[in-house]
Amino acid sequence: MAREQFQTLTEPMYYILLALTKECCGVDIMEKVRDISKGRVKVGPGTLYAMLARFEENGIIRKTAETGRRKSYIITETGLQMLREEYERLNMMVRDGKEIQNGL
Repeated sequence: MAREQFQTLTEPMYYILLALTKECCGVDIMEKVRDISKGRVKVGPGTLYAMLARFEENGIIRKTAETGRRKSYIITETGLQMLREEYERLNMMVRDGKEIQNGL
């Protein structure tokens, strides 16, 4: 199952999926990742297209259009669920960290 393969998401994976909550193509995804992360996360074309292929293979995203070399994608319900679960996991980590910080 896809979730097992992507048990936890790397930052670039997480931001790529966030970007794909609205349909867009590769160049737009790279720009959206940079914008959403306020420049902290940058995804190069090699990383992006490798991730898009893996995500599509696992039903996490789907291709919506292809014009020449330009391909557009959007996240699937499976991908949205994965994104929600990762969001919750990250929030839990922050809560755990706050408990430690408060005890110091």
